[in-house]
Amino acid sequence: MRGLESSGTNTQGPAGGDNKASLPGVAVTGVWPRSLRLRVLQTATPSPTRPSSRTLGSAAAPALSQSEDSGGLQDRVLSEPLKHSDFFNLKELFSVRSLFDARVHLGHKTGCRHRFMEPYIFGSRLGQDIIDLEQTAEHLQLALNFTAHVAYRKGIILFVSRNRQFSHLIESTARDCGEYAHTRYFKGGLLTNAPLLLGPGVRLPDLLIFLNTLNNVFEPHAAVRDAAKMNIPTVGVVDTNCNPCLITYPVPGNDDSPPSVQLFCRLFRTAISRAKAKRQQVEALYRLQGPEGAEGRGPADPSTPGT
Repeated sequence: MRGLESSGTNTQGPAGGDNKASLPGVAVTGVWPRSLRLRVLQTATPSPTRPSSRTLGSAAAPALSQSEDSGGLQDRVLSEPLKHSDFFNLKELFSVRSLFDARVHLGHKTGCRHRFMEPYIFGSRLGQDIIDLEQTAEHLQLALNFTAHVAYRKGIILFVSRNRQFSHLIESTARDCGEYAHTRYFKGGLLTNAPLLLGPGVRLPDLLIFLNTLNNVFEPHAAVRDAAKMNIPTVGVVDTNCNPCLITYPVPGNDDSPPSVQLFCRLFRTAISRAKAKRQQVEALYRLQGPEGAEGRGPADPSTPGT
């Protein structure tokens, strides 16, 4: 009777179903063979399914690759001008002869000379200082190149002058190249206390271009000191009565006569416009080449102007 009871109770499997027909090797004693138990456990336990390579991060992979491609594109676009000494071909914009014709070499009277401007003075004639145009051309090339690089990287450029005679010219120059100008009274602390005066989150300019670094004959412009305190790079036309120490890229030249100021405005406007056009050209060319074709080679011949 005990054997019949054990056989009767074990006809129902562990799950409560009739497993006698499906499991022919089951003993009536209630103990299953080891091999059969392992085989039943393997078939009953669902194995964890591994996600295929297609489903493994299939939603995040395109976004990640797209961000990597955009980041690599920006890196190549920004690093391309640094591989060339004159990427924007700015040397063709002027010559020493053009500077001479624009009266850039004419300085102030000898009695108004600033002692820090003596290295840039060629000599004096009839009591008037004469600026060395060879040094002016060298410094102007550096200033234009730096300005073009700032415009290429989409920086904010601010033209500054206090001379009322050239206010309209400077504002028109800034408007033509898509930048900003300040030709009125410059309040002290406008750059150093910008969050208080202009509100939180205001962005300061990335470059200041001074067409005149003085408020009057002897008083320097307040923005020169404030820009130096805020580590904002500056480009300035410095006459023989100016202090070039706080200017990052000083350009010795005449800042009073209309021909010289018009020449400087035209050069800076052309440099900024050419840099912006070159940025659009390089970005478009890199997109056409794709990530594979743009690896290891430049976009175009840098000798061709960007206009």
